[in-house]
Order: sequence, then C-alpha cells, then structure tokens
Amino acid sequence: MPDAYDVIVVGSGPGGYVAAIRAAQLGLRTAIVEKSYLGGICLNWGCIPTKALLRSAEVYGNLQHAKDFGLSAEKVGFDIAGVVKRSRNVAGQLSNGVGFLMKKNKIDVIWGEATLAAPGKIAVKPAADPPKNALGGGDYEAKHIVVATGARPRALPGLEPDGKLVWTYFEAMAPDTMPKSLLIVGSGAIGIEFASFYRTLGAEVTVVEILPQILPAEDEEIAAHARKRFEKQGIRILTSAKITKLEKGPDGIAATVETAPGKTETIKAERAISAVGVVGNIENLGLEKLGVKTDRGIVATDGFGRTSAKGIYAIGDVAGPPMLAHKASHEGVVCIEAIAGKNPHAMDKLKIPGCTYCNPQIASVGLTEKAAKEKGYDIRVGKFPFIGNGKAIALGEPDGMTKTIFDRKTGQLLGAHMVGAEVTELIQGFVIAMNLETTEEELFQTVFPHPTLSETMHESVLAAYGRVLHV
Repeated sequence: MPDAYDVIVVGSGPGGYVAAIRAAQLGLRTAIVEKSYLGGICLNWGCIPTKALLRSAEVYGNLQHAKDFGLSAEKVGFDIAGVVKRSRNVAGQLSNGVGFLMKKNKIDVIWGEATLAAPGKIAVKPAADPPKNALGGGDYEAKHIVVATGARPRALPGLEPDGKLVWTYFEAMAPDTMPKSLLIVGSGAIGIEFASFYRTLGAEVTVVEILPQILPAEDEEIAAHARKRFEKQGIRILTSAKITKLEKGPDGIAATVETAPGKTETIKAERAISAVGVVGNIENLGLEKLGVKTDRGIVATDGFGRTSAKGIYAIGDVAGPPMLAHKASHEGVVCIEAIAGKNPHAMDKLKIPGCTYCNPQIASVGLTEKAAKEKGYDIRVGKFPFIGNGKAIALGEPDGMTKTIFDRKTGQLLGAHMVGAEVTELIQGFVIAMNLETTEEELFQTVFPHPTLSETMHESVLAAYGRVLHV
C-alpha cells in the first residue's frame, strides 16, 4: 500500500525530524507530517534565530567597549531591520537544510495538519500553501505514530498577547521598530534572553518574576550572580512580584505590579513580552479517543516515548519538561531505537544540560545544591571564580563562576553550574563526565588545556576537595 509506513512522525521540530532521520537510518519506511515549516519552532522562531539576534547584540555591545581593548570604533549604531533580517536568513538557511536531510534520507514529507483517526491511521488536512508537488491531505497508515507537535507560548489571563503591544517570542524576534522601553513578564530562559538582547541595544528593560528567584530552574547562587550582572547593566528586576492589571494605550502599556502584600507600583513601557512558559500542543489530535493519557497539558510517556496507547508515542515539548531542543532530539532517537528493538538507554532527564544565552551566559546540568540537599545527599561543593582564570582576564570577561556538587560518600558528580563567558559551550564537558559516571578522582587526573576557560571546571572540582590551585 503506497501510503502505509512503518513510522509516521507528526511535527518536524528538532524532535520530529531527528526521529524521522533515525527511523530511516534503521531501514524503516518513514514519513513526517508538517503544517507550517520544516524545523519547527526551535529552528524557525526559537533556538536558532534568537541566537542570531543575541550575536548581533553581543557584537554591538563589544564595540561600545572598543577602548578597553585598545581599539577605536566611532559612531557605532545598529539597524534593527538589518538585525532581524540576518536572524531570519539564518533560520531560513537551516530550515532548507532540514528539507535536504529529508530528501537525503528518503523521508516523505506530508504537508498538512494531522489527526489520529484510529490506531495506526492518521487523517491529514491539506496545508494552506504547500510546496510544489508535495504530498498533501489524505489518509495514511503506519505501524508506529510519533507525536512531536511541540508547544506554544502560555497565555495568562489579562496578559493575553495581541501581537502589537503585548508580544510573545514570535513578535519579540521580529520587531518593526526598536522599543525604547520594555516590560518582560517571566524570568526563565526566554524572558532573560530577550531582556539581555533589548537592553544591550539600549532599551529600558524591567523584568517581573512571580517567584523569589530569577531563572528559577538554576542554582540559587548562580542565579544571584547573574542577577547582579543584569542589574549592573541597567536591567531592573522585580522578584516576588506579579502583574495585577495591564492597560493598553495607543503607544504602550501601563502595568500595575504588586511588589509586596498591599504594595503596588505602575510600570509604563512601549511594549510588553509575555514569557511565562509554554504549553504542549495536544489539542485536536484525537489523542483522547484513542486512550492516550495526558497530564496537565502534556502527553504522559515512559522513558522511551511510549504512551498509554499501543503504537502511539510522544517526544519533545509535547511530552513535557525540560522543554529543550536537545532533549527532544535525544528523546526522538531513544524512541525510534526502542521501536526498532535496539534496546537503548531510557531518557535520564537529570543529565540534560540547560543553557541560557544571555550576557552573562548560564549553563547547568544535574542537581542544584539545594536539590541535592533535599534528596538527602551529604555533599561537597566546589566553586571557582573566573577572575582566577587567565583566559577569562585576557578576554575581558573576568566576572563568572563555575560550581560543582559531589556526593561526599562516593565522589559522584551530582551537578555542575556555570555563569560567565562561553559557559554554554563548556557545560558539555560536565555532561559527558556525568554520563560516564565519572568520579572526582578521574576529574583530578584529567589535563585541561591552558589557557582556556575550561580550566575553571578543573579548579572547581579541586575546590570541592580542598585542592584548588589558583585562588
């Protein structure tokens, strides 16, 4: 039957398209259903284009301090339209790359919106503007259906985005004009990255966070260090605060913020960004009638992507936190290898790194100090400041910290947390160490190259055992 497959993947984000490629590599006849654009939100409107924006801001910010490096850069400015254009071009290039990978691996791309009609069957409503000669609407069959439909911005009552004055990350990535002032609600990775981007380009930025700590998923000490850096840059941060009212005017918003019980203040800004998280796209897929269990807006799965219904799987954001592209990709590979009988290791969420690409960068893996104590571990904690690292000083980036957490009894590395220059590139060393079940002794014996920022990693391990060398 020409429209019968071994695997159909619904959604072509970093979870979906990677799962499709792995299925094809394993000899499974594979198709992928996409309603909008290959690469999903991450590649087109998330991970990749935001990093392009942040890179433009980083270059601009560095030029402001050219004198510190013995350089001269006069009349430095920016063109927001040009900044956005570069970001969109980067996203477009990579989306086209996903299309190439589909062809290379002989994966059929079905353009449209899928509904799970029955076990092993999906119905596809044709896309509004599919590529020429593309597969489109109709009925398709597969032994295994992988749901990879991703997530969308969460909307809070009274703070619903309108695309004009109240933005989601969609509008924040492609502004028509540069706002002079900005209110950002939520201080997770998305909110903080946009705060960093817009502040670097000169906007007055206020961040409102309902919890006592910004970057709530991070280690308290790392988040506190980052907050000081942000505030030094001129970002105003209000924690343990919430928006109680938002009024829209012709050219901006006025938000009433409760900063303490019985205490409020009004914050005016040209634009607001709602960055209060995302919610899984589980609606209108037909999951309920097929007996697929959902839990608080996500699809419930085991460590191999299997749902409560035979032959139906879920990966990526729709399968729950951490809602990260690399988690989705790895989850897709694990899911497909389990389908193919390859006996993969189940997904271990404690070994998934998290990265925030603000200035300073933040990266982490494993347990925070607080979480390790709450789990009953007797711990050793090592810290090393970037000011003790030659490469950091040479780069003009001496303000940062690497922190490691070990089980005192076994020497197991329980967590690693970093704030500072290029830590999003460094964290993978700790991820590999944790995945290999490395102990402190093996890290002691590892030779780190000099001069590099990675030496802060070695020193933090030494510090946990009273052996630090350079402070």
